[in-house]
Amino acid sequence: MHSINSISEFHRQLSLPAPLHPLVSVIDVSGIKPDESDIWEQFYVNFYSISLKKDVTAKLKYGQHYYDFDKGTMNFIAPKQIQSLTIAEIRKMNVECGKGYMLLFHPDFLYTHPLATKIKNYNFFSYALNEALHLSEREERDIIEIFLKIEREYQHIDKHTQGIILSQIEILLQYSNRFYERQFITRKAVNHALLTQLEKLLDDYFDSEETLKQGLPTVEHLAESLHVSARYLSDLLRSVTGKNTQQHIHDKLIEEAKEKLTATSLSVAEIAYQLGFEHPQSFNKLFKKKTNVSPLVFRQSFN
Repeated sequence: MHSINSISEFHRQLSLPAPLHPLVSVIDVSGIKPDESDIWEQFYVNFYSISLKKDVTAKLKYGQHYYDFDKGTMNFIAPKQIQSLTIAEIRKMNVECGKGYMLLFHPDFLYTHPLATKIKNYNFFSYALNEALHLSEREERDIIEIFLKIEREYQHIDKHTQGIILSQIEILLQYSNRFYERQFITRKAVNHALLTQLEKLLDDYFDSEETLKQGLPTVEHLAESLHVSARYLSDLLRSVTGKNTQQHIHDKLIEEAKEKLTATSLSVAEIAYQLGFEHPQSFNKLFKKKTNVSPLVFRQSFN
């Protein structure tokens, strides 16, 4: 696997002129001409990338999924996220890489600024590419204007340059957060379908012997089964139900526990093991936290 450590190196690999600033750059996607190199088969970069692209022939792969940028979409990539790029079609058809812009900025550029810590709170840097942000034409224009403001700002570097660019990046991230929240709302039908699938997955998990084999269901297992990233699943569920994936798992656990406590003669410890807990004490603690009574007291209330 190849690592691209600097923005300057990335520019060279894309046959672009050297960046005007070593730690931040805005790239016009139409000017990209990737070198014919096997590094694109699997690589990662050591800086942040925010892209707004459309009409892209090359397909970028994340995990086992390809995302085709045939419409205007944004995606966000954090340092060290593994990617792969197919450029055979570009070389074969001699076409451009599409339209749009890429904003690149190195973590060192955020140094000493509050954004260095706050950027980790933006979950969309952990979303898969097939969970890209889709923009309206007006939103697209607003985002492009921010890209261009950043580009203009580093044309003449002075003591104010870093602060002004960072403020623009922060605005960009805040807009993106708003647009993602809106996207969760506007895709209600898809989101509710995913919620139904999640409920079935949990039902099947507890109805089978998976808990005895695998233990408690994990957020990662559920997300993988639903073909979405863990962060995206939790954010989507929170937008629909107000609860993240882990809270949904806990709610299902309590529902199953109550049924076993009232309908079987299994001991509390046996129920805990059947639900996937390694230690009954952990089950007792979670049950009491969720219901305000212990499993034993809950059972006694039905006798």
